[in-house]
Formats: sequence, C-alpha cells, structure tokens
Amino acid sequence: MTRAALEHVLRAAAAVSDERDIVVIGSQSILGQFPDAPAALLVSIEADVYPREAQDKSDVIDGAIGELSAFHEAFGYYAHGVDRTTAVLPEGWDRRLVRVENANTAGAVGWCLEAHDLAVSKLIAGRPKDVDFVAVLIRERMVDARIDTVPITDGRVAAARARIRSLARHS
Repeated sequence: MTRAALEHVLRAAAAVSDERDIVVIGSQSILGQFPDAPAALLVSIEADVYPREAQDKSDVIDGAIGELSAFHEAFGYYAHGVDRTTAVLPEGWDRRLVRVENANTAGAVGWCLEAHDLAVSKLIAGRPKDVDFVAVLIRERMVDARIDTVPITDGRVAAARARIRSLARHS
C-alpha cells in the first residue's frame, strides 16, 4: 500500500461510515509518519481502520470497502474494519497519533499510530511477520531504543522487551 492508497482508504472509510476521523492501527499506519516508508514495510494490501468516535461502524467499513468488496477488486487494496482492542497498544498511544489530512483525504482525517507505538504493538503480537516488520523499522532507523521504554501495561511485556533487545543486538 502507498500513502496515496492509504489516503484513498481514509476518504472512502469516512464516506461509508459518515465519520470524519478514522484511526489506522495496523502496519500501514507507518505511512502517517513516514509517507515514503521503505517497500519492505508496505507489503500489506489492507489498512486496519475504525471511526474514532463510532467504532461500531467498523462493520459498515468492512462490508463496503473490505476484503473481496468491489472496492478491493477495483483498487487492489482494502480497509479492514477493526476496533481499538484489535491491537495491544502502549499507554498513551492515543495522545501520540499522527494526523493525516490533505486534499487527497477530502475532509477525512486519518489518525495513524506513531512508529514507536506501532513497533511495540507488533512486538507484543510477536508473530514472525510482526517481528520482521520491527526489524526493518530498527534497521532503517525509523524507531530507536525508546521502544524499550514505552509504557506497556499488558502482561506480554517481558516477551516484547526480549524481542526488542534481540532485534537491537542484531541491527
């Protein structure tokens, strides 16, 4: 997915949900802070999104512009309607969101995870693809050692911190 594609998803998600503010929490949220992110981070064709003030409308997004929709077939990418519980995020993540709003979003406002918060959520998930994603963030110097200090209250903290230390040693 490209930044232009993410902006298109934001515009479409806002239109079908009748909500202006759309939160992006998955891997493609990196495009908020880094519009020209390395290709290795942009392999996903889906953006995990939900209306900031109306998470219950995520199903509307999923149905209208989700996987296997006419939108997906026409453009080759889609929105996955989620909610704020889809990812485990560090304390205060919602105060660090990166705003995406321009002519291409046509009045919609995207709220993307800050790179360190995204990295922490990926490391907590711990799937191989998530750890690989964070390895690229570290290698490209898009995140730094601060990811080891982001406040996390989830019980999977120890495993996530071990993954961080391992990645830092190998970068």
